[in-house]
Amino acid sequence: MLKAIYPGSFDPITYGHINIIQRAAKIFDELYVVVMHNINKKYFFDCEERMQLTRESLKDYKNIKVECYEGLLVDYAKQKNINVIIRGLRAVSDFEFELQLANSNRSLNKDIEILFLMTDTEYSFVSSTIVKEVARFNGNISQWVPKNVEEAIFKKISNNNV
Repeated sequence: MLKAIYPGSFDPITYGHINIIQRAAKIFDELYVVVMHNINKKYFFDCEERMQLTRESLKDYKNIKVECYEGLLVDYAKQKNINVIIRGLRAVSDFEFELQLANSNRSLNKDIEILFLMTDTEYSFVSSTIVKEVARFNGNISQWVPKNVEEAIFKKISNNNV
């Protein structure tokens, strides 16, 4: 059985993420979408909220599991007995950071393989940061995120004045 991990902050999940997930889910029998928690980051949604929004957005995919994890990704991979990590690239500007991350993970675990998938052009500029910024100014984000995510963002903004 071919298994892979697609990690990310998913704060929130966007159609760009979903594009990568859909394509990876066609290649692998099981895809673990891992909502990572980095103690050095300030999140809009907590890990549980990000995981729930991601699960709802991917509910139609039977071979996808969504989990939260705090720690080294290579440790998670070892626990799950998975040696493939999927990373999405939007533009050339992402490559340098992703290459650094890939080399770090490979130096920690030589059995890890990193596969890069390019996001479809229509999502190449979409980021969670842009989505949140546009939403804070009451802009239209419906073309970038699923309806459940859009609703959750605007609800959080109106409740917390974020």
